[in-house]
Amino acid sequence: MSMILTVLAVLALLTAAILAGFHLQTRRLTKQGAELVPQIGKVQPVAGGAIHYVEAGDPERQTLVLIHGLSGQLQHYTYALMPELSRDFHVLALDRSGCGYSVRDSAELGALTEQARMIREFLDAQGVTNPVLVGHSLGGAVALAMALDCPHKTAALALLSPLTHPTPGTPPAFKALEIRTGWLRNLIGHTLAVPMARKTAPQVLKAVFAPEPIPTDFLERAGGALGLRPSAFITASQDVVAANAGIGPLAARYPQLAVGGAILFGAEDPIVSPASQGLPMRAYGLEVEQLAGRGHMIPITAPDDCAAFIRKVAATTRQPKIPAV
Repeated sequence: MSMILTVLAVLALLTAAILAGFHLQTRRLTKQGAELVPQIGKVQPVAGGAIHYVEAGDPERQTLVLIHGLSGQLQHYTYALMPELSRDFHVLALDRSGCGYSVRDSAELGALTEQARMIREFLDAQGVTNPVLVGHSLGGAVALAMALDCPHKTAALALLSPLTHPTPGTPPAFKALEIRTGWLRNLIGHTLAVPMARKTAPQVLKAVFAPEPIPTDFLERAGGALGLRPSAFITASQDVVAANAGIGPLAARYPQLAVGGAILFGAEDPIVSPASQGLPMRAYGLEVEQLAGRGHMIPITAPDDCAAFIRKVAATTRQPKIPAV
């Protein structure tokens, strides 16, 4: 018995030493990520956390609110799309709660309706009314939740490769994020997740961008290096679990959708299927367009096409009143 206890004690010490080593490596990679992609915007406190955002364009023009997808950050829009749109619109790009430099206080705030509520509170604090919501991927589901909860505060929906309906399972590229136990999610996030993400990032990004190439400057210019942080893994895992639980109830509310707009997909999207996630939305008043040869990451790979699409959607909305001089 004593020999068994000795072996177990040695194994426990070895496990602790290995996890401690991963933790130190995680801290180093986290620091490097923050140095590559520093905070570039302002932070607005909201109930349950805070929203990090950047702003561009004339505030007297129609406001566009840019909401990124899973494991993303606002740099997915500042990469190319936001500068183009800011010539004609007032543009706000934000980090969803818990992502980038935004924060959330608990896993429960990853629920689609809670993320929508936090963004709505952020917009109210900024004095923004009647914006066009531009949501990519998971951000599309959050935009739909905002439109359903506050249709009187939403001018239109311009959705890019959005998640709209339940799927048979989490896409393989994100399967490792499907962790439902909070303590295990946090343990992995602070030890194994970041070193492993550094090794597997090329394969994951290849799957996410397929059939298009990965931009060579993705880690810095598109903020990808911020994914090498415990908080990024923990938030993304919370988002996957919350989306799986919340997208069905959200879809059940689509007959109540009173906000118009449209959807743009890459026709070869390997992450979110245009057939199952886009075409059914025509029944609820959202037309669907597809870009031949494009994949899931169209805000980065096809910014001109996305900008033209968003302009077309915005042109159908009523414009905000400009105060008399």
